[in-house]
Parts: sequence; C-alpha cells; structure tokens
Amino acid sequence: MGIIIVIIRIMNKQGPIIVIEDDADDKELLTAAFKELEYKNEVLFFSDGEKALAYLTADDIYPFLILSDINLPKLDGFELRKMVQTNDGLSVKCIPYLFFSTGVNKKAVYDAYTMSVQGIFLKPGTYKELITLLKKIVEYWQICYSPNQFSE
Repeated sequence: MGIIIVIIRIMNKQGPIIVIEDDADDKELLTAAFKELEYKNEVLFFSDGEKALAYLTADDIYPFLILSDINLPKLDGFELRKMVQTNDGLSVKCIPYLFFSTGVNKKAVYDAYTMSVQGIFLKPGTYKELITLLKKIVEYWQICYSPNQFSE
C-alpha cells in the first residue's frame, strides 16, 4: 500500500503584497502607509506590468495580493490582469487582484469586473484615508477563504 501525498495550493496570506505603481509620489505614500500598518507581509513594488509579470510567473512565488494601478507603462493594469487570469500557473495561485487608481469611471469599473477583478478602488485624497483603506483591504483578505482551501 503506497502513500499518496496531496498538495493543495491556498492563498498565501503570509506572502508578499505586490504593488504595481509607476508614480513616485504614490509609491512613497504607499511605502509609508504599509510601514505604519506594520503588516508582516513584505511589500514589493514594480514600476510597470512587464516587471511585475516576470516576478509573478516564477514557480516558487505565491503573493498574498496584488494592488495594481490601471495606467502603467509597457503593460497596463488591464492587460496584466488578463495575463494573470489566463496563465494556468498564475490562476491556480489564488492571488486577489485589485485595481488602485487615481481615476475611476463607469467603463473602467465595468471592464475590471468583466475580468473578475476582486475590487477597484479610487486612491484616497489624504494619507489618513489611505491608511484606512489599506487596512480594510488587507484585513478583509486575511480572513477571506479561497476556493482551493477545500479538498475535493
């Protein structure tokens, strides 16, 4: 009688938080906010979608969540989301993908949700609002279940 080992991939709540942001001022504010919130997750920043995709496609990388701007150089947030969603290796990692943008309109929201994005958020106008929003986002995903946490 042999032993069967089953590996179940689950959302990695201890994994890094991926932030894809090309604006230096926004990156600085996000860095300060995450530092103040003192989450144990490492926060990794990428300035464009191509760099983020190269990191995400590594087999041993299991991020906690992705916060992506929509308007990015080289590969915008929508294109990156499509690639993450349709890549077999990435789709099984159950990485929540959230848009975090300075401009939100009806078309952007519609397009985001047709891609099964888990949320689209307007970047807050104040640092205090940024702290509040990031805290809500991270704490929601810390307690949220993912589909692959259940065995067949």
